[in-house]
Amino acid sequence: MSLVPDLAGRVALVTGASRGIGRSIALALGEAGADVAVNYRSRADDAQAVAAAIRALGRRSVALGADVSGAEAVARLVAATEEALGPIDVLVNNAGMALRRGLEELSEADFDRTIAVNLKSAFLCTQAVWPGMRARRWGRIVNISSGAARAAGVVGAHYNASKAGMEGLTRGYAAHLAKDGIAVNAVAPSQIETEMTAAHRAEMAARIPVGRLGTGEEVAQAVLMVIGNAYMTGTTVQVNGGLHFN
Repeated sequence: MSLVPDLAGRVALVTGASRGIGRSIALALGEAGADVAVNYRSRADDAQAVAAAIRALGRRSVALGADVSGAEAVARLVAATEEALGPIDVLVNNAGMALRRGLEELSEADFDRTIAVNLKSAFLCTQAVWPGMRARRWGRIVNISSGAARAAGVVGAHYNASKAGMEGLTRGYAAHLAKDGIAVNAVAPSQIETEMTAAHRAEMAARIPVGRLGTGEEVAQAVLMVIGNAYMTGTTVQVNGGLHFN
């Protein structure tokens, strides 16, 4: 049995896929055989480049702009994906924001926007795709959480809450959809090399047992693992270099 799922003939939607972890996941799905919709909010050129790279693998791919924190935008995104590629078999809820705020400066607007982008978006996208997955008796939903769901983190309490909520959402959907052939899991990366970590990499790496930051490709490996394992649902896979036992 191959450890990499064969996704030939499957259609995947990855939110927030124009850069960073989302980009790595979208490319990995293409390499595994899926046709991929690359969602972005503002980086159209970057998203088009990701889609072009997936097409170069011989897959179909489109870049689709949408702010997935809003229901109408999500409905348009799902409809555009299905029109271009077909029914969605794999959903990766990766869109997110990490607005650093201390308790003294954290505002209601900061909290509301973080919950909308990080948590509500996963709810909206999942609600839009699970009925079709149920009808076809097959589906995979992967929510990209964070180590901050279970640890103090450095971004702020609002970010912790959004990611902890995402893991609760994962378990809730998993429990209700397991009998329909739909597996729902979360992958929780910590300290990954992205634009957001560029300024503090050496300092961050010193706190990680393996001595370095993780890569987007390593997060994508975990995503492929849970997509390929039909017996695995309602779980959160930590990708953190041993950070949580340090």
